[in-house]
Amino acid sequence: MENLLLRALLAGAMLWPLVVAADYPEKPVRMIVPFAPGGGVDTIARVIGPRLSENIGQQVILDNRGGASGNIGTELAARATPDGYTLLIHTLPFVTNTFLYERVPYDVTRDFAPISLLTNAPSVLTIHPSLPVRSVGDLLKLARARPGALHYASAGIATNPHIAGELFNHLGKVNIVAVHYKGAGPGLVATMSGEVEIAFSNIVQTTQLVRSKRLRALGITSAGRSAALPDVPTIAEAGVAGYEFETWNGILAPKGTPAAITTLLNDRIRKTLANPDIAQKLQGDGLEVATSSPEEFASHLKHELEKWGPVLKARSMRAE
Repeated sequence: MENLLLRALLAGAMLWPLVVAADYPEKPVRMIVPFAPGGGVDTIARVIGPRLSENIGQQVILDNRGGASGNIGTELAARATPDGYTLLIHTLPFVTNTFLYERVPYDVTRDFAPISLLTNAPSVLTIHPSLPVRSVGDLLKLARARPGALHYASAGIATNPHIAGELFNHLGKVNIVAVHYKGAGPGLVATMSGEVEIAFSNIVQTTQLVRSKRLRALGITSAGRSAALPDVPTIAEAGVAGYEFETWNGILAPKGTPAAITTLLNDRIRKTLANPDIAQKLQGDGLEVATSSPEEFASHLKHELEKWGPVLKARSMRAE
């Protein structure tokens, strides 16, 4: 009798993940975007959200919770019930905040279950058209002639634009001052209006602004040129030797989310990004589709922790 009971319990335990996956989702899924509307992460979420909703059979509701370089929304996701109904879409500050803030309200490896990478993306160095420069070399000359007089828009302390801008300052031996806004969207608006002269913004939110001549592109932050802006040189080839900055986007769930659910979501995310319309939209904006397994995403995060910790410490970058 005991053996029969034990076998029944084991069988039930083995079937439970399948039951969970079969029932999921039974209601809308919230995807926390830990940045303000209009930024690169928000833009990507809005591109994939509707198609992902179709692929899981429930609405994916985007919940923008910006602030503290993503820490506010990230903590909210970390503390959510791990039932698959709260997801988090994030980018590089998910890792770099660990080194830039005295304390962060989450642990990259302990508090989250990686689901899938989504994209890799360079940023674009752009200027307001009124600034009298036409190249990275021109900008360097002007910045050296007027140290501390030029400004670039940051999405907040320790965000991607801030890191990209300070890397430019460091390698270019200039002092362009960061002006911190409540997100990349507001920062771009400030650059377009001429409130600040310069921006380092995600290519997905910048390409159309360059094509419409609302901003002038001087350089791409990645190691190679972008098919979305093929005439724009990389910052490295334009005069800042060794400059390279490229970020990523991915989706995670709170730690403890059943593996059956994260596996199902991984499959649906891959299906979403394999859709020709979605892939063409993202690639047209300069993004590289880069789905992964949960294990590959976890390995990527480990590598990013190992990469950025020494770099940021060496440059003494801190968020106060």
